[in-house]
Amino acid sequence: MKLQDTVRYFTQETHIMPCLSVSCGGVGHAVCVRGGVEENAIFDLASLTKLFTGLTVMRLHEEGKLDLSAPITRYAPRFTHLHAVTVDAVLGFEVALNTCERLDTQKTPGAAMALLCDIRPGEITGRAYSDMHAMVLRYVIEGAAKNSYMDEVRRGILTPLDMQDTFDIVPEERRGDCLSFDREHRIERGRYILREGIAPGTPHDPKARILGPQCCGHAGLFSTAADMVKLCQGLLRHDVVSRDALIAMSRNRTGYRRSDGSYTQYLGAQCYVKHPCQYDSEVPVYESDRAIALSGFTGHHLSVDVETGVFVLMLGNRVQNRLTVLLSEEGRSREDYGLNADGTGCITWPDGERIWSSVDYVHHKDKHLHQAVANELGLPPWGGALRR
Repeated sequence: MKLQDTVRYFTQETHIMPCLSVSCGGVGHAVCVRGGVEENAIFDLASLTKLFTGLTVMRLHEEGKLDLSAPITRYAPRFTHLHAVTVDAVLGFEVALNTCERLDTQKTPGAAMALLCDIRPGEITGRAYSDMHAMVLRYVIEGAAKNSYMDEVRRGILTPLDMQDTFDIVPEERRGDCLSFDREHRIERGRYILREGIAPGTPHDPKARILGPQCCGHAGLFSTAADMVKLCQGLLRHDVVSRDALIAMSRNRTGYRRSDGSYTQYLGAQCYVKHPCQYDSEVPVYESDRAIALSGFTGHHLSVDVETGVFVLMLGNRVQNRLTVLLSEEGRSREDYGLNADGTGCITWPDGERIWSSVDYVHHKDKHLHQAVANELGLPPWGGALRR
């Protein structure tokens, strides 16, 4: 299997995505393949934005400007209910952060901001991963640095790595290079939901839209595949933070085995870390337990491993005129809606339009992305150092 086979599988065979860019390699080597998209295309990074937030926190800590053991309110006093919660606990998803209403249902930016400031800590009862932590960390960064979030991202990441095509607000002259992330379809317990009207260059994430236009920490950055390769290689060179800092980010903060034999999520510092069950692991099998990884709802994967020297980058667009979520009504299977058991296929929308599905696309990556990456880089399927 080759990388071009991966692109063909996602874009032509299953139609999970209308376009895809895949890159992999190491510090001095990168292979890039794409389909349905130009080289200068700008992607909505979605949750990959959290990596920039986590890295910026770690960099400020290394510079002596931010104490990870300090309470959130030392740097962001607006979060009055987080006076007993440390920066480190928020960085590693070790505490639940809850608002009394959903941010994305608020009518105005002011109402959304007031709701965010009222955020409260709680016990983790389900998924530990959440957007709320990165939203809070944005203001921690600004308080510690005495600078804006984006200025700190530019100072510590974009400028040193020459990432000139990464933005929070895409310049007007580059809007034509932005991919469309519009017309997302969902079926939720019998409700047929179409989300449309999202112009290219505006975040797909509704919380980022209501709190924007500046980047909110959890989503809102835009970039090209070439710039994101620069980020991955820069991390492997330790040009953003030290090797020790990256290893600290990869430390498991939330994962453990339950009494029934199942596992909780394995999360590090604003990232996923190696999970005991490969089906649930965002980190590919050929990367070590010192790898950090993130995915993005819009169809992305990024993983960087300081131990093996491997990076993998997948940038896609699984939301454009695709079915992204299927929460079946009781007693109905995916096949009852016209899909295959693995989530691929087509459904018929109430107006008669046939819509391709990207449901469960994340579970196609191990076979159709990571196997091709292992072949390309000469890695054994059980892992190993990059053959330079």
